[in-house]
Amino acid sequence: MAFTDLLDALGGVGRFQLIYTALLLLPCGLLACHNFLQNFTAAMPPHHCRGPANLTNTSEAWLRAAVPVDRLGALDSCRRFTEPQWVLLLPNASSSHRAATEGCVDGWEYDRSVFPSTIVTEWDLVCEARTLRDLAQSIYMAGVLLGAAVFGSLADRLGRKAPLVWSYLQLAVSGAATAYVSSFSAYCVFRFLMGMTFSGIILNSLSLVVEWMPARGRTVAGILLGVSFTLGQLVLAGVAYLIRPWRWLQFAVSAPFLIFFFYSWWLPESSRWLLLHGKSQQALQNLRKVAALNGREEESKRLTTEAVSAYVQSEFASVRTSSSVLDLFRTPAIRKVTCCLVGVWFSNSVAYYGLAMDLHKFGLSLYLVQALFGIIDIPAMLLATITMIYVGRRATVASFLIMAGLTVIANMFVPEAMQTVRTAQAALGKGCLASSFICVYLFTGELYPTEIRQMGMGFASVSARLGGLAAPLLTTLGEVSAFLPPVSFGATSILAGVAVLCFLTETRNAPLVETIAAMERRGKEGTPKKEVEEKGEDVALQPLGTSPLRETI
Repeated sequence: MAFTDLLDALGGVGRFQLIYTALLLLPCGLLACHNFLQNFTAAMPPHHCRGPANLTNTSEAWLRAAVPVDRLGALDSCRRFTEPQWVLLLPNASSSHRAATEGCVDGWEYDRSVFPSTIVTEWDLVCEARTLRDLAQSIYMAGVLLGAAVFGSLADRLGRKAPLVWSYLQLAVSGAATAYVSSFSAYCVFRFLMGMTFSGIILNSLSLVVEWMPARGRTVAGILLGVSFTLGQLVLAGVAYLIRPWRWLQFAVSAPFLIFFFYSWWLPESSRWLLLHGKSQQALQNLRKVAALNGREEESKRLTTEAVSAYVQSEFASVRTSSSVLDLFRTPAIRKVTCCLVGVWFSNSVAYYGLAMDLHKFGLSLYLVQALFGIIDIPAMLLATITMIYVGRRATVASFLIMAGLTVIANMFVPEAMQTVRTAQAALGKGCLASSFICVYLFTGELYPTEIRQMGMGFASVSARLGGLAAPLLTTLGEVSAFLPPVSFGATSILAGVAVLCFLTETRNAPLVETIAAMERRGKEGTPKKEVEEKGEDVALQPLGTSPLRETI
């Protein structure tokens, strides 16, 4: 008998699971706003050199005489003539007029019609300083990377709830503080702190949902996490459209996490983790609350420590009291899973962020592109839900990765003049990557045993954050050849899909593995398909009168 049998006996996918999942997924949706926030707070509006300080009015005539134009007739963003060339105002003057130029020594004028203020306009992150804009996003991703390592390890030692509650508070405080900073360096520091919380929230939310959900509900719960993240991107497009100043936008998407912090105190800790660490009395209290909320008052009254132990004794018998990152490589079955997942998470992330964080290259409105990218994700995730339920995790993840890679590579053959087609095709590729991303989150949680689940997910997530850091570097290869970035993103995605098919096992409808020893036994013996399906589906439908809980009591 397994812990999932106990959850089935206490109501299966009942009222508790629905409320619990909703309360955890709501913050994950708003978390997407922070991940893509710099698409708007660091937007780079059209700009040109400002006139001298003694020039009270930078007239159109002065601009024509003082600022060079390119072959399309647009004003140069970073240069001006050392002396105004008034001859350019003559009717027959040539736009190719040559004269000595200099940088924008008096600063820049920005077109504020769309973006009244951004970090670019506030700290002049243009021309020679334009790389600082990308540096701020890289610092945020570095925080996400560190958070994956820190919170992934802490969650296996302290529980899932404590790091989650702290992450809510840290994001609320650091996010709100970012809206009040007066320097770019302080902005980067707080963005780093915000990035750390991303992993703490996503990893622990998913683990809590998975560990409180019976086998037959895990797929839908995992996909709902992805849907909430996608809806968060749509929310960002709408909020950014309504709130244009970057400081107000930053505060608007940060303040709600204080609400999440307060109500998270009432969320119960994972009983799987509590039982694994010998806290059976607290686990029993949580299980009784679950039974009561699911309308199983009789089972709640009959539930005892001995009854719970009967379900999990065989699963937890070989668990060790401490674990380290070396456990991810110590034994053959887990070592194979870890090595494959590291490559899959890295490849998925590098392609995903390569597309999602460079929206301006599509030549359309940022709000429209952000919304389109979010809308395409929804049908892709619905398709992923169906295939994960009826086909399996492995085939779903692999097919979406391979499809995304092929789409990204094919997009480089579409002419640049066809911006709408390029944007739609890129949105399709990003939708496939988003679906595979959330599928691999769920897949990873099911592959690792409870004993080291958070550590494994944290370690895999670290490789994803390395992919997020590598994405801007691969994008810069476009200066060498326009074909290099899409080939790099597409090829890594395809290779990751092939690796999933070759090295990972199916987990559809299978009970969660609790210990490393059980993982190794499953790797050697395998899990017959018929047994898996019966375990995941038939137990959930078992009459209450013949449930394992009733027999144990």
